[in-house]
Amino acid sequence: MNQLWRTQPQVRQWAALTLVVFLLALSTGSAVLMAQNLGAAPQTNVAVQGQTGAQPEGAFLNLVNWIGNVIAPVGAALAIAGGLVSYIGGRGVMRYVVTALGCLAVSGVTRLLEFWIQQGGGGVS
Repeated sequence: MNQLWRTQPQVRQWAALTLVVFLLALSTGSAVLMAQNLGAAPQTNVAVQGQTGAQPEGAFLNLVNWIGNVIAPVGAALAIAGGLVSYIGGRGVMRYVVTALGCLAVSGVTRLLEFWIQQGGGGVS
C-alpha cells in the first residue's frame, strides 16, 4: 500500500519533468507557428533586407541577429534546464537564474543594436 504514495523527492522530480516537457513543447510550437514562409522558392544570397553580406552593415547585422536571436536565448534555456536539474538534486539554483537573466539581457541589448543599425543604415539625408 505504501508503494502507491509518492515521496517528496519523487513529486519534485515529476513536477520538474512535467515543466521541462511543457517548456520544450511551448518553445517548439511557437517556432513552428512563427516560421517565415518563403513560398516555393528558397531565398539565397540575401544577408539583410536591402543589403548584401559584403557590406559591413549587413555582415555586422547578421552577427548581431545570430547572437540576439539564437545564441543568447538558447543559453538562457540551457541555464533554466541546468537550474531545474540542480533544484531536483537539492542544490542552489541562483547562479542558473542569474545566468539565464544575463543571457536574456544580452539578447535584449543585441536587439537594441539591431534596431540602431537598421535606423542608421540609410545614411544622412
